[in-house]
Amino acid sequence: MMPAMPRPAVAQVQWRGAKTFLDPEKEEVFHDMVHFKKSANPHPMGLQKNLDHRPKPSEFWDNPMQHAVWTAEEVNSVKETHVEPTDFADRAAYYLVQIARKSFDFFSGYSWGPITYNKVLYRAMFLETVAGVPGMTAGMLRHLRSLRTMNRDHGWIHTLLEEAENERMHLLTFIQLKKPGPFFRLCVVGAQGVFMNAFFLMYLISPRTCHRFVGYLEEEAVHTYGTILEAIDDGRLEAWKTQPAPPIAINYWHMHPDATMRDLILQVRFPLPPLLLASPTSP
Repeated sequence: MMPAMPRPAVAQVQWRGAKTFLDPEKEEVFHDMVHFKKSANPHPMGLQKNLDHRPKPSEFWDNPMQHAVWTAEEVNSVKETHVEPTDFADRAAYYLVQIARKSFDFFSGYSWGPITYNKVLYRAMFLETVAGVPGMTAGMLRHLRSLRTMNRDHGWIHTLLEEAENERMHLLTFIQLKKPGPFFRLCVVGAQGVFMNAFFLMYLISPRTCHRFVGYLEEEAVHTYGTILEAIDDGRLEAWKTQPAPPIAINYWHMHPDATMRDLILQVRFPLPPLLLASPTSP
C-alpha cells in the first residue's frame, strides 16, 4: 500500500502566497503556481514589473484562463457511454484509438498484473500528454484560418484552447505525485512528435474525423479513470481515499481544502462536453 504523501512543500508555500516569491529583493526564481507577470522574478532585460498586481498572501492562485468548475453532483453523475461508429470516418477514428490504447497497455505493462500506484500515475501522465495535443492543434489551425479568411470563428478557437489547457492542468496535477524519469520523458517527446504532426495533417484534411478521434479518446479516458475509482473504492488503491489532493488541483477546480485524491480523480474523469466532439460549424 502506498502511504499518504504530504503535499509538495514548494507548491504549498507558493499556494499560500508566501513572502519568499513576493519579496523583490529575493533572486529565487519560482515557476509553479504564480503567473510570470505577477512574480517578483527579475525581468531578463531589467525592466520594472508592476508589482502592485502581485498575489497577496491571502489570495489563492487561480488559472487565468477560463475553465469550467463542476459540482459534486455533476462529477458523481458521470456514466460510461459508447457511440457506435456509423461511417468510414467514425470507424477510422475508433480503431486508431483502440490500436493506440492496446499498444500502450501492452508496452507499458499496464495490462499485466494488479493495478498499482505507479501504473496509474504513469498511465494518467502519458494520457494527458496526448490529450492536450488536439485542442491546441485544432485551435491553432482555426486561428490561422480565421486570419486567412478574415472571419470570426464564433468561439471555437477559445473553446479548443481552453480544453487543451484543461488537459495540461491534469498533467501538472499528476506530476506533483510522481516525477517522470528520462525514459518516460523521451517516450513523451517521441509520441508528441508523431501524434501532433499526424493530427495536424489530418485536421487539414478532415476535421470531423479528428473530432471523432477525440470523442473515442475521451471514452477511453472516462473508462480509465472509472477503473481507478473502482480500485480506490475496493481497496486496491486505498490510500487515495484519504491522501490530500495537490494544492494546484484544489485551486484549479475550486475543490474543498480537504479534498482527497479520490475527489481529484472524479474531477479529472469529467468528460468533454458533447459539442466538442462534433466538427465545428458556424452558428
